[in-house]
This record gives sequence, C-alpha cells and structure tokens, in this order.
Amino acid sequence: MSTENNNRIEMEPEIEDKENEPESDLESGLESENDDEENEIEAEKEDPSALTPEEKEKLSYVKGLITGAAIVLLTFGIAFFIRCVNSGAGSETLKDLNANNSAASSNSGSSVLTKENENKIKNVEALIDQYYLEDVSKEDLMDGMLAGMMYSLEDPYSVYYTKEELTKLMEKTEGAYYGIGAYVGLDKDTGYAYIPSVLPDTPAQAAGIMSGDLIYAVDGVEVYGLDTSEVVSMIKGEEGTDVVITIYRFNNEKGYYDTFDFTITRKKIDRDTVQYEMLDNQIAYIWVYEFDKVTEQQFKDALGKAREEGMKGLIIDLRDNPGGDFNVAIDMARMILPNGTVVYTEDKNGTKQNYDNTNDNRLEVPLAVLINGNSASASEVLTGAIKDYGVGHIMGTTSYGKGIVQRVVNLADGSAIKLTICKYFTPNGVCIHGTGIEPDEEVVFDSDTYRDSGYDNQKNAAYEYVLGQIQ
Repeated sequence: MSTENNNRIEMEPEIEDKENEPESDLESGLESENDDEENEIEAEKEDPSALTPEEKEKLSYVKGLITGAAIVLLTFGIAFFIRCVNSGAGSETLKDLNANNSAASSNSGSSVLTKENENKIKNVEALIDQYYLEDVSKEDLMDGMLAGMMYSLEDPYSVYYTKEELTKLMEKTEGAYYGIGAYVGLDKDTGYAYIPSVLPDTPAQAAGIMSGDLIYAVDGVEVYGLDTSEVVSMIKGEEGTDVVITIYRFNNEKGYYDTFDFTITRKKIDRDTVQYEMLDNQIAYIWVYEFDKVTEQQFKDALGKAREEGMKGLIIDLRDNPGGDFNVAIDMARMILPNGTVVYTEDKNGTKQNYDNTNDNRLEVPLAVLINGNSASASEVLTGAIKDYGVGHIMGTTSYGKGIVQRVVNLADGSAIKLTICKYFTPNGVCIHGTGIEPDEEVVFDSDTYRDSGYDNQKNAAYEYVLGQIQ
C-alpha cells in the first residue's frame, strides 16, 4: 500500500513493505498491502520440534493479558488525542469522520471512557507505581493500553503503532530495500507469519527458505501474534548483516512441524515486482509478485512489450502474490477490462464506494490467470474482476480469501492505528473474505515434479489453455 497518504487504504495479508510494502508485506511486502515495516523485544528462545496444544493456547493467554490492559485504553487523552490527517485534502479528526457517518454515531452507544473506568485506570496505575518491581514510563503504559484496545478487536489486521514504529513503517525504500527477498504474510489457520513466496536469486532462496514456511522467531525473538509489518521490520536491516530466521516446516511423513534455523545475510533487494517473457506461439507470460507503487508501471510496460512482440495470448501469474496496494490492483484491472465497476467497498453502515473503469480496454487476446492459496488481497481484486467480466480463464487452486480493507489513521502525537474499515466486493457483488476465489479450472501444483525437474504443471496447463483458444 502506498505510504503517500496518511489515511491510506491497504489490502493485506500484509506482505511487507507494502507501503513502499504491509503492508503486503515482502519484507517490505517483500516480506511485504504497502501493502507491500518492523521492532525488537528480548524474549527467551524456545526450541520446539512441533506446534503443540500449549502453543496454540498461548495466544489466548496473551490476549487475555493484553485485553486486561486494554481497559486502560479507555484512557485520558483519547478523546482529543486521536486525529487523522487526510493527505492532499487537509486534516480531519476522528470526530469529523464520525460526523460524516451518522449511522455510526447513532449506533455507537456510550463511550468506554466513563468516570468509573477512569477511576479504574487510575487505580491500576497506582498499583503499578506502588508494587510493580520494575520502573515503567507513563508513555509505555499508554502505548500498552492503546495496543490492548486494538488487540481486543480480535482482528489481526487492526493494530496500534507507536511513533517510532510508524516512522519505520513509513521509511522509503526507493525501489529497493535490504533484506532477504521473501514475502511475509499471515497464515490464517495457525496465526503465524509465514512465507507465501521467495524471490528468485535472493538470499532467502539460497538459504533454503521455502513457500509455506511458518516464521517462529527472528533473531531469537518470537513473532507469534505480531503484525506482519513488525515481522518484516525485524527481518530487514543493514546490508551485509546477518539475521537468524527460525521457521516451522510441515513434515508430511511425520505429520508435524520440524523446526529449522536459517542464518541469512541481508543484501539489497531490487523491487522488480513484474517478470515478463514471451513463450512459444506468441503467448506472453507476466508474473506479478506483488502490488506495490512501482507495479502498475511495470505491468503496463510488460503489457506494451508483449503487444509490440505480437502477443496472441496472455498468462498472468498471481500465484503466491500476497497483495499490496489496493489502488494499483484497480488501475491494472482498468488496463484489460471493459467499462464498468472493477470493485466496490461497503462499510459497517452499508455505505458503498464504487471503483469504476470508464474506458473500454477489454483485452483483445485469450487470457489465463493463475492463482493459489497464497494469492491474496489485491491479487483477488484483480482476479475477481477478470472472472466476473469473463475476460480470462482462472486456473490453479482457490485463493486466500482476504476481502477486507484497512486504513491507517495518524494520531496527534505521531503514532497511528491501522483499522479494518470495510469489505470489498467483486463486480457481481461477491465478497470473497474467508472463502477465496475458486478457479474456473482447478489445477493442483505438482511440487515434487517441480523440485525434481523444474517443470511447472500449472503454468503449462495455462499455456495449453491459451494455445487452444488461439487455435
């Protein structure tokens, strides 16, 4: 997602830097919606060989702990503390936003910041001051309360950023960053950050990191429950320095997760997000890694080159693409779709916003689109529009199923919250959140053959489909 706007729209599985990223997040989104980030806490490292029931209960414990602190969130400065800056159109407070949403105002009920809760907060603070073993600053208490409030929403995409965390998230990468070259997303089944895909010719690939790996720890610091952008920021660092990634990898023969430590040396990762080649019979192949700010122009260039070279058919590969910038996906869809709605969003009050294509740019050649379970967010925006308009044939396996949108709202002191604000729907009114997009033709990836010989059966199936449409 773009970091240009203080009130920016994100699509996540957060692959990392998607703001530059989480927000898609390849480390930047490359571990990157901005899409598609970063922090460190000292913790004792565990060395489990598999995910245990105790580990699965860990989140519930932590959640209870933080939710308790969340009450404190009902805290003093919040009423005048929260302001959001609307880039390009001046500033606006959350009060202004609520004023524009009368339904929300009428249904929100009384504030949590009651006199009783204020007294409760003061009592807890006094007890901490009197009995807690270590010193703690008022700023840390406030940050903990705000983080707890966001945590209580039970939405992994809604989080609080301190001023320092936000500054790191918003750092510009200028088309490159220093990391390992792997995307980072959120595994919806386990709650762990994971690797949707690894870029070719990068330190991650050389070290043996694989698509589907769950991230247990970075430099010995457990990352379970952290926002993917935070995980990405921990992975990124100065060029030439080492980072130790502890991962869980499922062992099919044993039926549980093995644990591995990978020591990887960071290097400059160029942010090429699109790969193009012309296959036999003038069938163009465009592989889109993520949806970053640079992706729109790179896709446009690839499409233009394909046409110059006499393209008779096209394959767009969105496999393992974790998403990224919502608006980039829409602009790319406009390059190949007819007039009409590309996608629309709907908030909690039923307020809709359409994102339309005003030009008829329907693709003039047969198209196949490849997706899989790691194709998420912005990838699904593009795929859903193509499917609904019948412009292309969707192949592979069912996509991830992230059909919600986040907005980052800046607070007065330089901190921010990222909040899920709406669902999105395909042109035909389908919300794919939690279900994903089913392909028109299911083709399961043959990973064993690919590892042994490099033969990509899904890509070949797409090629054969397009070739059949040409002939």
